[in-house]
Amino acid sequence: MDVVAGAMGRLLPKLGELLMEEYNLNKRVKKDIEFLRKELESMHVALVKVGEVPRDQLDKQVKLWADEVRDLSYDMEDVVDKFLVRIHGIAPHDNTKRFKGVMRKMIGLFKKGKNHHLIAHAIKDIKEQLQEVAARRDRNKVDAIAPSPAIAIDPRLRAMYTEETELVGIYGKKDQDLLRLLCMDNDDTSNKRLKKISIVGFGGLGKTTLARAVYEKIKVRFDCRTFVPVGRNPDIKKVFRDILIDLGNSSSDLAILDERQLINKLREVLENKRYLVIIDDIWDENLWKDINVAFSNTNNLGSRLITTTRIFNVSKSCCSSADDSVYEIKPLSTIDSRRLFHKRIFPGENGCPNEFEQVSKDILKKCGVVPLAIITIASALVGDQKVKPKREWDILLQSLGSGLTEDNSLADMRRILSFSYYDLPSHLKTCLLYLCIYPEDRKIDRDTLIWKWVAEGFVHRGKQGTSMFLLGLNYFNQLINRSMILPIYNIIGQIYACHVHDMVLDLICNLSYEAKFLNVLDGTGNSMSSQSNVRRLSLQNRNEDHSAEALTNIISMSRVRSITIFPPAVSIMPGLSRFEVLRVLDLSGCHLEKSSSLQLNLKGVGHLIHLRYLGLARTKISELPAEIGNLLFLEVLDLECNYKLRELPSTFCKLRRLIFLRVHMCEVAPGVLQNLKSIEVLWYIKTSLNIFVQELGNLAMLRELGICFKDGSLDLYEGFVKSLCNLQHIESLTISSNFRKASFELMDLLGKHWVPPVHLREFLSHMPIQLSTVRGLIKRDPSHLSNLFELILRSVKEVQQEDLGVIGGLLSLRRLFIQTTQQTQRLLVIDATGFSCLLQFELNCGSAAQIVFERGAMPRAEDVRFSLGVRVAKEDGNCRFDLGVRGNLLSLRRPVYVDVYSAFDVGVRFLRYVCYMYCGGVTVGEAKEAKALVRHAYPNHRDIDILMRPDILEDAPDDDICEEEEED
Repeated sequence: MDVVAGAMGRLLPKLGELLMEEYNLNKRVKKDIEFLRKELESMHVALVKVGEVPRDQLDKQVKLWADEVRDLSYDMEDVVDKFLVRIHGIAPHDNTKRFKGVMRKMIGLFKKGKNHHLIAHAIKDIKEQLQEVAARRDRNKVDAIAPSPAIAIDPRLRAMYTEETELVGIYGKKDQDLLRLLCMDNDDTSNKRLKKISIVGFGGLGKTTLARAVYEKIKVRFDCRTFVPVGRNPDIKKVFRDILIDLGNSSSDLAILDERQLINKLREVLENKRYLVIIDDIWDENLWKDINVAFSNTNNLGSRLITTTRIFNVSKSCCSSADDSVYEIKPLSTIDSRRLFHKRIFPGENGCPNEFEQVSKDILKKCGVVPLAIITIASALVGDQKVKPKREWDILLQSLGSGLTEDNSLADMRRILSFSYYDLPSHLKTCLLYLCIYPEDRKIDRDTLIWKWVAEGFVHRGKQGTSMFLLGLNYFNQLINRSMILPIYNIIGQIYACHVHDMVLDLICNLSYEAKFLNVLDGTGNSMSSQSNVRRLSLQNRNEDHSAEALTNIISMSRVRSITIFPPAVSIMPGLSRFEVLRVLDLSGCHLEKSSSLQLNLKGVGHLIHLRYLGLARTKISELPAEIGNLLFLEVLDLECNYKLRELPSTFCKLRRLIFLRVHMCEVAPGVLQNLKSIEVLWYIKTSLNIFVQELGNLAMLRELGICFKDGSLDLYEGFVKSLCNLQHIESLTISSNFRKASFELMDLLGKHWVPPVHLREFLSHMPIQLSTVRGLIKRDPSHLSNLFELILRSVKEVQQEDLGVIGGLLSLRRLFIQTTQQTQRLLVIDATGFSCLLQFELNCGSAAQIVFERGAMPRAEDVRFSLGVRVAKEDGNCRFDLGVRGNLLSLRRPVYVDVYSAFDVGVRFLRYVCYMYCGGVTVGEAKEAKALVRHAYPNHRDIDILMRPDILEDAPDDDICEEEEED
C-alpha cells in the first residue's frame, strides 16, 4: 500500500471479490462495482506516479486531486469491509431444533437483504463522488503529473566545498582511520594493487565531506585524480564523461562517444597512471557494476578508488575483493559535535556564552551528533551575521522532531533526507511513515512494529503459505539497509529493535501531515489534531486543553482505523464504542487497572469487529471479557507481562484468524487452540499436556512456541514429540513445566526422535535434561542445528568435558546458558577450538567444579559468567585460583562474573573492581576467610566489599553488617 494511494492497493482486490457469485448482488450493483474497479485502477496508476514525485514539486491541483481520491478509497474500503464483516459474521444456523432453525434462517435472510440494500446505496454514492472528482480533474487538466520546472541546487554540492574551519570534528580521527585503510603510508608490493574503499552511512553523517577531506590530503601523490558525484538518477555516460574531463580530456571529443567507447577511452587514459578516483553517492548496485568495468584493468601502480553510499548492499558490491574495505562512518563524538556547533555560531575565541549553554546541549541532543544536522541547525540560529535571541533558540528546540516547524532553514536537511525517502518503493514509504506513531527517542520493538504493519495491510501478501511476518521482516531489513532506521542489537548480536533519528522523524512527520496519513497528539501544541478526517491516531501526551470529549469533537472517531495510546495520554482515550472501523488498538504499557475512566473498560472491546491487532502488553489486566470472541478478524493479540491474567475465556476458540498470541503463563482451556490453524507465534501458554497433544497437530504454521506443562507421563511425552516432529517451521522452542514429578523422559524422547527444522534459532529448556541427550541430537545430524544461535538449559544433571566439545562445535551459537542440578566432573576446560562465535557464556556448576579457560578460548565472547568451587580448586592443587581469565577473553565488553562457591557456600560475584559476596549460613570468620582467598587470587581487585545479610549474622559487630543488595 502506498501512502499517496490510500487504501487503493487493498480495495481493488476486494471489489473483485464482491463480483463473485457467492454474494448474490443484483446486476445493477455489479455494474456499478465494475465501473468503480476500472476507474480506480486507472486512478491507482496515476497515484503511484504522484507518489514518486517529491510533494513540494507537485502542482497544487494534482495534490488536491490525489487527496480526494485517497480519501474516497478509504471510504470505499470502509463500505466494503462493513458489508463483508456483516455477511461473514452471521452465525451458522442451528438445525437441532427446527423452529429455532427456521427463525434464525429468516432473520439471517432479512439481515442479508438489508446488507445488500445498504451496500448498493453506498456504492451508488461513492460512484457519484468519484465521477465528480474525475470531472473536476478533467476541467482543471491535472492529468499531466510532473514536477515543477524550478529545481533546487543539490545541497550535497555545498558539502564538497565547505570551509575546513567550519567542519571541526569531521577530520581528525575519521580521516586517519580512512587513510590507514588506504595504506598510504606503506609502500610494499601488496599496496601496489588497486585498492577500493567504500564509505557507507546514514545521510547527513558527512560521507561526502570526509571523502573530500581525504581527497585533498592525498591527491598530490597521484598522477591524476577526480571527484565525481553520481546521485539517485544518474546518466552513466555523463558520469564517464565527467571523469574523463577531470582527467584532462576535451568535452567536445567525448560528446559523440557511446557508453562502450567511453569505457574504452577511460581504460586507455588510466592504463599507465597512478590514479585517485572518488565516486560519490552511489545508489544502485547495477550502476556500480557498469562503472567498475572501467577500472577492472589494474596496473599495479598503487591506484585508489573510493566510493560513498547510503546503502550497505551497494558498499559490499563496491568491495568485492580481499584487498577492498568497507568503512562505516560513525556519528561525531559529543565533544566534536559541540565544537562544530559553536564554531558555526560563535566563531570567536570566547566560545558559547553561558546564556546559550543549556539550550545548545538540548539542541545538539536533537541533532544526534550528525554533522549535516548540526550545521543546518546552527545556520538556522544565525541571522544577518548575528546570533538570534535565545527565545528563538527555544522555539526551534521545541519544533525539532515535531515535524511542524515553519523554519525554512531546515529545508536543506529535509531535502537531503528526502532523497532517501523518495528512492524507497511505495510499500516501504508507507512502512516508514508509520513510525510517526512513536515519540522521539523511542526504542521500537522490531516484532511489534512488523505485526502492526501486517494488521494495517502494509505487508503485501506473497504466495500461498508465505509467512506475513517474514515478509514484513524483509521490509524492516530493507529500511535498515537503506539507513532510514537505525538498528538496536542485543548482547548476542541480533537486531531486536530500532530507533528513528530525530531528523528522519522530522521529515516523515512533515510528509505524514501533508498526506493526512497520521494524526499525532503529543501535548506540545504542535499536534495535527485539526485534521478531522484522520485515519490513524497516536496519543502520546496530553495538556490542559485535551480531554476525551474534546478529542472526539475534533476528530471523527467513526473513521479512525488505528489508534496507539502511550501511558501519559491514557486519560484521554476515547470510548471504544465510538470506533466503527478500527483495525489496530494498542494500549501497551497503559496501566488499565489504575484508571477509573469508563472509556477504558475492555468490556466494550467486542464492538470492534474489524479489529486485527489488539496490544494489551503490560496493562496489568487480570481478565479478558468473554466478548473478545466477537473479534472474528483478530490476527494479533499481545498480552505479554500481565502476570495477574491466569486464563483465557472459552470464547477464545472463535478467533480462527489469530496469527500471533503472546501471554505470560496463561492457562488455555480445552478447544481454544484447535481452530488456530494460521497461528505462527504461541507464547507463553500454560496447559495440560493431555489437551495440548491433541491440538498441537493443527498448528502447522507455528514458528515460535513457548509452553509450560501442568502434567506429564510417558504416553503424553511420546504424543508431544510426535506432534512436534510435524512442525517444520519452528524457529524458537521453549519448554518448561510446573509438574513436580517432571523427569528426564521428555527430553530423552526429543533427543532420540526429534529432528529439528534447519531454521531452528532458539532452544530453551526448563525441564530436567541430560547433556548426553543434547550431545546425541547434535551428533545425529549437525546440519539441522546449523542455525542455532541460542541454547539455554536450566536443569541439567551434569556437564562432562565431552559435552562442551560437542556443543562448542555449533558454529552459529551466540549464547549458551547451562545450570546443573548436580555435578561429578571436578574440572571443566574451555579449550581454544570450540565456541568460535559465542558472544555470551554462562556455566554454573555450583560448588562441585572449577572452570578453566585455555588461551585463545572464546575469542569473540563479550559477556562471560561461570562458577568456581573454592574447595574443589584447592583440593586439586589450584590454590591460586588461576582460571585462565587474565590476559585472555580479549573481546569482553562486560566484566567477568565469577560465582565462587567455598566449602561453606559463599557466593562471590565480580563487578569490574568490586566483588559482592553472598553469604548464607556462615560465620563472620568464614566470610573473612573467603574474602582473603579471593584477594589472594586476584590482587588487582583491591576494592572488595562483603555484603552480608543481617538476619544470618546476628552476633556480628555493626561494622560487619551491610545493607542487603538489590536484585540484579
